[in-house]
Amino acid sequence: MSRSQDPHPSRSIFPFGNPFRMKSHKGSHLSPQLLGVLQGFETTLADRLRKLMPKSKDEILSLSWMTFAMKSVCESHNDIRTLITDLELPVSVWDDKWVDVYFDISTKLLDICNAFSSELSRLNQGNLPLKCALHHLGPASSKSFLRACSLLDDWRRHINAKNPRIEKCSTILDGLVGSLDLPKVKNSAKGKVLMQAMYGVKVETVFVCSVFSAAFSGSSKKLLDLDVADVYAWAPAFKNLQNLVNEEIRVRFSSGKFSVLNELEAVDAVVKELYPTIQGGVNTEDKVEQESHLKTVEELGAAAEKLSQGMDLLAKGVDGFFQAVLTSRDTLLSSLRFDKTVNDRVVGRNMDQQVVY
Repeated sequence: MSRSQDPHPSRSIFPFGNPFRMKSHKGSHLSPQLLGVLQGFETTLADRLRKLMPKSKDEILSLSWMTFAMKSVCESHNDIRTLITDLELPVSVWDDKWVDVYFDISTKLLDICNAFSSELSRLNQGNLPLKCALHHLGPASSKSFLRACSLLDDWRRHINAKNPRIEKCSTILDGLVGSLDLPKVKNSAKGKVLMQAMYGVKVETVFVCSVFSAAFSGSSKKLLDLDVADVYAWAPAFKNLQNLVNEEIRVRFSSGKFSVLNELEAVDAVVKELYPTIQGGVNTEDKVEQESHLKTVEELGAAAEKLSQGMDLLAKGVDGFFQAVLTSRDTLLSSLRFDKTVNDRVVGRNMDQQVVY
């Protein structure tokens, strides 16, 4: 994949008005068939957003929830491709502004995917000192404990390091917010359906990406509070989801946790529990103390394994979204080239006929 402790208030993202407030489609004159297609799409999106609602706050920013969120976004983008087919809306009738907006958004999304993949790869690199530390925590010797303590310090420093690519995500997301001010659609009921469907998918995408950006950067300033008009069927589900998730993330940042990511915090909690033991040493003649130490080491190993597996699954989820965006982009490019070739041939035949006559 390649391409190009914080205060509570979030960034102000609407200095020139709210681009999320679209005009109602009352005057769109949609046929019953098109209205049914749009309602079906928005109902599916609403269901998808409701499924993203965590059963408890503890699920928020677990790697499994983040993986599910990325899968949800990927499915929504795939639904847009299906919608274009269902609408029988070939690229040849697309307004140039639609194409420009789509390519701009897809480029930004690919850049964000690359940044997320970069961060997950960096976090996975922290597994090496963690595994080495676990190896040294087995034998009860002061020398091995000293080495383990040094390795765990290395792990914490590595996890806390900043990734420049993640730091740039905030700017990219601001650009996505700007592109949500959709171009006006004239004389195309199908085009209006497509633009409104794309709006809902982009809102979900920006929300999920802002959550990821905040979690990876360690800053609640990266969170976006998106204001969506109530005219959309999926708006209530989205607002409930955004309010719960953003509020919980801000609470975690204000509490000064090592990481807002559940699995990283779990590993660090066990590391903190081990520090007094490995710094003071374990009494090998005290079976109770020795068994307690070994149990804690096992807990660290289990937490580290859960973290590693969760990172791998999330990385696959991000790559899946990258491929979905890339496939849609390539499909659009191929269609544009095909339409241009057909049009050139038609123009050529017309010119030949004029010459004959």
